[in-house]
Amino acid sequence: MSYTYESATRDFDPVFGIEVHVELNTKTKMFCGCANEFGAEPNTQVCPVCLGLPGAMPVPNQKAIESAIRLGLSLGCSIRESSRFARKNYFYPDLSKDYQISQFDEPTCYEGELEVVLDDGTAVMIGIERAHIEEDAGKNTHKGGSGGIQGADYSLVDYNRGGVPLVEIVTHPIEGMGNRTAEVARAYVATIRDIVKALGISDGRMEQGSVRADVNLSLRAKAADGEDQSAIEFGKRSETKNVNSLRAIENAIHHEAGRQADLLSAGKPVVQETRHWHEDTKSTTPGRSKEQAEDYRYFPEPDMLPVQPSREWVEELRATIPEHPAKMRKRLQADWGFADMEMRDAINADALDLIADTVAAGAKPQAARKWWMGELARIANERDVAIATLPVTPQDIAELQGLVEAGTLNDKLARQALEGVLAGEGSPKAVVESRGLEIVSDDSALEAAVDEALAAQPDVLAKLQDGKIQAAGAIVGAVMKITRGQADAGRVREIILQRAGVSE
Repeated sequence: MSYTYESATRDFDPVFGIEVHVELNTKTKMFCGCANEFGAEPNTQVCPVCLGLPGAMPVPNQKAIESAIRLGLSLGCSIRESSRFARKNYFYPDLSKDYQISQFDEPTCYEGELEVVLDDGTAVMIGIERAHIEEDAGKNTHKGGSGGIQGADYSLVDYNRGGVPLVEIVTHPIEGMGNRTAEVARAYVATIRDIVKALGISDGRMEQGSVRADVNLSLRAKAADGEDQSAIEFGKRSETKNVNSLRAIENAIHHEAGRQADLLSAGKPVVQETRHWHEDTKSTTPGRSKEQAEDYRYFPEPDMLPVQPSREWVEELRATIPEHPAKMRKRLQADWGFADMEMRDAINADALDLIADTVAAGAKPQAARKWWMGELARIANERDVAIATLPVTPQDIAELQGLVEAGTLNDKLARQALEGVLAGEGSPKAVVESRGLEIVSDDSALEAAVDEALAAQPDVLAKLQDGKIQAAGAIVGAVMKITRGQADAGRVREIILQRAGVSE
C-alpha cells in the first residue's frame, strides 16, 4: 500500500463504529439447558433446541437477561419496558437452523453513552446505539491452506457455541478522531472488556472469543475551509469481522485506512463488505458483500413472549453496578502511589486486577506490582501465555511476599518457592517446607560457614583489618554458596566484621 495510516488519516476523515460481542458466562445457553462451557469436545453440548430441530421450543434464560440489563445500565442505556426477540434469517454452516434468534427493532438496552479514557488522560464519549441480546452461532474450523476459509481443503463445524448467550453492543458512528481513531477504538473495547469483567458476567477472554469485535471503518473527504465536516456524507464502509485482541483492533484500522485511501485516491470504489482479519500478515481479505437489515428478513420470534422487566427489578439491578473502570483506576493509582507509567504498564499487561487482588490479600501495592510486572510477567512472556493464565493466585503472591517480609525467604529463595507453586507443588508455605528453602538465621550455623569461608580465603581477613570493608563481599558470596543461598546475608556480614574486629 502506498498510503500509511498516518497519511490516510491526514488526507481523509475516518469514521468508525464497533460492534462488540460479549459472551455471557451463564451456566446454560440462551434458550435451552445445554451447558455453557468453553473447551468441551466438539458437538457434545447440543440439544434439539440449540440445533433448531423441528418441534423444539426455546425458553429465554433469565440470568442472561439480567446480565444484559446490568451491562446496559453500565453503558448508560435506557432499558425498554417491553422488548421482543426476532428471527434473523441467513444461511451459514455454523447456524444449524438457518436463522439466529436476536433482537431487532426493540432491543432491551438502547441509547447509552460511555466515557473512554486514553493513555494520556484524554476522555472521549462514545455514543451507544443499542445493546441487544442474541444467541451465538457455532464455530467453523477450516483445514488446509493458511487456516482461513480461503484456500481451505474442508471445514469442520462445532455447534457447542451455538446458542451461547450474547450481548451485542453497537456504537453510533464515531467521528472526528483523526489519527487517534485506532487508539480510541482500542480503548473503547478495552473499557467494555473491563466493565463485563467487573460485572462478573463474562471472563472477558478475547483470545477465547468471550469478547470479540467487528470493526466498521469508512473514509470521507475532508471539509474545505469554512465547510462543515459533519455535512459530508460517510464513505462506503468495510466491516472487519471477529477481531479478538486489542492490538489487532488497532492494526485492523491501520490496514483498512491505508487500503481504502489507496482505492479512493486511485478513483476506485470501496466495496461495502465484510472482511477477514489475518494476524500473520496484519491485513484483511474480502469476505462477503455486506447485507442490509432487509436482507435478513427479520420477523418476531413466534415461540417467545416479549421481555418485560419491571421497573423495580431494573432499579434493583442498577444498585449492583460497580464503579466505572476509569474512576476505579484513578482511585487505585492514588491509593497505591503508582506513577503514571507504572499504572499504564499494569493496565497494558492485563495485570491490574491481579495486583488489586494481591493487595486485597494483604500485600503492599509496590510489592504486588513488583511480582506481577517483574518475575511473573517474565515467565508469562517466556511461556507465551497471558499472565492471568499462570497457575498462581493473588493469594499465593501475597503469602509469598509475607514470607519475604518476615525474613523467612530472601528474594532468591522466594523465586525458587514461586517456581514450586507454578509447578503445582502447593502453596508458598508448603513449597518452602517441602524444599527446605527457609533462610538460615541460626548464628552457630552461620558462624561455622563464615569460619569455613575465611579459612579458604585467609587474605580477606587481612584486607578487612586494613580497612578494605568491601572485601567482605567475597566471604558473603562464599557463605551463600555453602548454604545454597539460604543464609541471612545481612547477619552473615555482621559476623564477618565481628571476626575481623572491625566495624562499618
